[in-house]
Amino acid sequence: MIMAYEEHMRRAIEVARGNPEAPFGCVIADRETGEIFAEGLNDAEKNPVLHGETDAVMRLFESSPDVDVSRLVLYTTAEPCPMCSGAILWAGIPHVVYGTSVQTIKELGLPQIDLSCGEVSSRASFEGFSVTGGVLEDECDDLYTEMARRAAK
Repeated sequence: MIMAYEEHMRRAIEVARGNPEAPFGCVIADRETGEIFAEGLNDAEKNPVLHGETDAVMRLFESSPDVDVSRLVLYTTAEPCPMCSGAILWAGIPHVVYGTSVQTIKELGLPQIDLSCGEVSSRASFEGFSVTGGVLEDECDDLYTEMARRAAK
């Protein structure tokens, strides 16, 4: 399973490189077949709620409105913020895999709401999602270290 996590996280990293100013990339895939149903990239310059995860969730339901969400895993280069965690919850996606933690984003001085996605999920009055963090963490951390360096200029 870890190999599948890494394969899809590598794709999320590739997607994230499409926006070096905000490299939040996301992939939603079937946990059994590995088929990718949607990808998303942060474009908050265009729309402040267009984070990688919300972009991917919207694309998922636009392209595959009848998808069996119970089979899906959302892979994202950084731990989802509370807004994105809410979108994932409402979409019914049962598993989130991320690379860089909220804590690391915060330590880099980047804007973030200090609330883990697991905490958001656990507070839902309905079935939440499971979380696997730290997948390809060093590679994902490099994206945000570079983002922080660019922001400091």
